[in-house]
Amino acid sequence: MISHLNINGNVVEFTLILCDIGSYCIRKRYSSMRTIITGGAGFIGSHLCDYLIKKGHEVICIDNLLTGKMDNVVHLMGNRQFRFIRHNVSDYIYVDGQVDNVLHFASPASPLDYLEFPIQTLKVGSLGTLNSLGLAKAKKARFLLASTSEVYGDPQIHPQPENYWGHVNPVGPRGVYDEAKRFAEAMTMAYHRYHDIDTRIVRIFNTYGPRMRVKDGRALPTFMCQALKDENITVFGNGLQTRSFCYISDLVEGIYQLLLSNEYEPVNIGNPEEIPIHQLAEEILTLTNSKSKMIFKPLPVDDPKIRQPDISKARTILNWEPKIPRAEGLQKTLAYFRDELTCCGKDA
Repeated sequence: MISHLNINGNVVEFTLILCDIGSYCIRKRYSSMRTIITGGAGFIGSHLCDYLIKKGHEVICIDNLLTGKMDNVVHLMGNRQFRFIRHNVSDYIYVDGQVDNVLHFASPASPLDYLEFPIQTLKVGSLGTLNSLGLAKAKKARFLLASTSEVYGDPQIHPQPENYWGHVNPVGPRGVYDEAKRFAEAMTMAYHRYHDIDTRIVRIFNTYGPRMRVKDGRALPTFMCQALKDENITVFGNGLQTRSFCYISDLVEGIYQLLLSNEYEPVNIGNPEEIPIHQLAEEILTLTNSKSKMIFKPLPVDDPKIRQPDISKARTILNWEPKIPRAEGLQKTLAYFRDELTCCGKDA
């Protein structure tokens, strides 16, 4: 007879064997959770690998390295709790043995990436989600979808709560990412309702920290690298558009709390402290003591004017809110990019 115990967030599985009449011996079968992370060599995925391994999970990282980097997980090679599989999850996924959790984080995530790889972005949001959900169904595993604040598009409600349906241009250049994630959410809920899959959906707002790519293309890493190289800081539009930046360790903790919860509807995870983009550039210029100047370029098509999460649901249900102040997070991130540029040369 198989039985389970939940110990500090880890499911421990036992086989109960009849030893004597009326008594049982206990044989331990698995000592920890076995978790698959698609896109596990990416910025967020690699931090999740680290976090879950520290929690005692066996982690299987699946990534085709389209935008992920082996550098992000190379420190885990040789760890008995870690396994890397190079694979495109838009194709059928096979993993042998027990699986307790499937976390679907595979996708290009920066505008530069999903404009360069529009078809791959749509396929990983549709076929990749289908395959990941199919794996969770086959393994009777819990499934967590990494969605995004981009499902809200250029919002007309501020801040954005989970019950806001969004304002998205489905045929604009950003639509490949926005609609891929909206479709992924719809498919996740369909599997939850029709197949009774145990699902979670996290809507991730702007996140930053070590392991972001030098040429990521998003505002914060771009500003930092330009400032460190004393290049002009490129600000799109008038710089008054706002974002809300969450440090990576806070985000990962929020995702973990959602995974452990019973909440199957979407939950915003992000930092509600809103800041205009020009102010972020000024803070980075001050932090780096850079000689760079700000220059302004036209705002890209459909670029959101405002972005701020309503995290009331996360506070209430998950007892979660971000802890790392922006000043502290920027210092840690700056140290990472300084090392990256020193290691790889300032033309990285």
